Amino acid sequence: MVDAIVILIVLVIVGAIALYLYRAKKRGEVCIGCPYGRQCTGKHTGGCSGSAGDRQA
Repeated sequence: MVDAIVILIVLVIVGAIALYLYRAKKRGEVCIGCPYGRQCTGKHTGGCSGSAGDRQA
């Protein structure tokens, strides 16, 4: 019985994460979890280190 409860809790956590990622993508965030996720163009390969305007050319 304890195993079933642990499995159920893990499935709920994984489901919540999947729902969060789905909603973030629908909102247009490119870098999910980044504070600049909506401003990021997603074209730079260095990860989300700031907004696109922060980078020097």
